[in-house]
Parts: sequence; C-alpha cells; structure tokens
Amino acid sequence: MKEISGNTRLFGILADPIHHVKTPQRLNELFDKLGFDGVCVPFHARPDNLADVVNGLRRLENLGGVIVTMPHKTAILDLVDEVTPVAQKIGAANVVRRDADGRLTAHMLDGEGFVRGLLTAGVTVQGKRAYLAGAGGAANAIGFALVQAGVSHLTIANRTPAKAEDLKARILSLHPDADISVGTPDPSGHDLVVNGTSLGMKEGDALPLDTARLTPDQLVCEVIMQPKDTALLLAAQAKGCKVHYGAPMLACQIELMAEMLGVTSAK
Repeated sequence: MKEISGNTRLFGILADPIHHVKTPQRLNELFDKLGFDGVCVPFHARPDNLADVVNGLRRLENLGGVIVTMPHKTAILDLVDEVTPVAQKIGAANVVRRDADGRLTAHMLDGEGFVRGLLTAGVTVQGKRAYLAGAGGAANAIGFALVQAGVSHLTIANRTPAKAEDLKARILSLHPDADISVGTPDPSGHDLVVNGTSLGMKEGDALPLDTARLTPDQLVCEVIMQPKDTALLLAAQAKGCKVHYGAPMLACQIELMAEMLGVTSAK
C-alpha cells in the first residue's frame, strides 16, 4: 500500500451496507496510475445518520469529495449546497465534490459513464436511434445521457408505461427539442438497444425486451456487470447482434468521478 501522509487528499464512498463496495479499489488503482497523492476509503453511514455524517465531511479540509451509493443516492440531494440540473431531474446523485470553502456539489454519472463506455469502444452515439428498456435506477441517468450525446431518437420502454412517460417528460424539460417516444417490448428499428433494468442479474429473470425482434444490425448493450454474459446478451449474440458489456460503464464512471473530484495526473 502507498504511503499516506499529511499531504494525501481524502475521498470516500458512502453506503449502507458497505462490505460489497468496489469503487475504493478502482479509484485507488486510478490514483496510483496517475501518480496522484490521494486515497479513497469506505464510509459506512446509516440513513438515520447521513445528515450528521455529511455535515462532518463538509468540515474536513483535506476531503476532495465522496462517491454515493445505495441507499443514499436520493437523500444526498437535500444535504448538499448545489445539485446539477441533470441530477435534479433524475432525482439522485452518485458523486459529491467538496470545494475548498466546504461547499458541496452533487452530480449523477451513471448515464455519462455508460455513454463514455460506448465511445471508448468506438461506438458512435450521435445520430443513432436508441431503445432503452427501463425507466428507473440506472435507466433514468442513461436516458438523459443518450439524449445529451445526440441520439436522433430515444424510445423508452418500461413495464409500467407511466414511469416511461415520466422519464420522457423529465428529459424533455431539460432537452425540449429531443425526439422521444414511449415504446413496447419490441426493440426493432433501433441502432442501439440498451437494457437499463436489473433483469438478468439472477438466473431465471425474465428478459427485459422481446429478443425475437432483434436484428443483426443492432448493438445490444448491458448495464449489468455480473454475470458478464446475461441472458439478453446471449440471446442477442444468437441473433447475430454485436454486444456491449456492462463493465465499461463502471470503468468510465471511475474516470468521470475522478475528473469531477479534481483528480489530476502527476505524471
């Protein structure tokens, strides 16, 4: 382990429970790669103590910020000084930057991480027709990010159509010129097909969309990291589709988090 000194910049992740988190490991690997004198550690905060914890973190002069995960992504919005417009519309944040004066700014990077993962893999997003299965959790942020990245059309499909309509309305409130529709389980006619639901994490889960309607010209994308090959991706490959795995979303989120938290290369 690297030496920690009085010059080391501190970062943390807020979660409850905390044992499963992987972000500190990934951020510390990035700090090492960049030669940045920083360390990220897990902060176990229960919901009933979150306000007190955040108030204390605000007063730590060598704290650069924190990552926020379940179950605090929504509650954190009421405990910071500023929430970015996207995070406000999504209704959740997963990173909080602490400025030198103690001011806290919250933002959501789930969607931007997903889009950067696509771009890193050489996938063009701008001008493409995108189909998004899901309208809650990660799908919320992905919908905003796809529109921000310039898709020509976004179809949102959710088991509860009212949730899809709500996400459509929130995206349009920030991007009034976007072309968005509420769809069905049929993903045909789209260039990018994205699973933004948790369906596929457990064996026996229902498929998030009608895979019989997939065509070989489509790219089918996951947000799920474990298992790597979900039932959706296996079905897509059987139909001749190219696939995009869930792992790049996390890797690119780590980069984006570091950028927002002011982490710079010393090399």
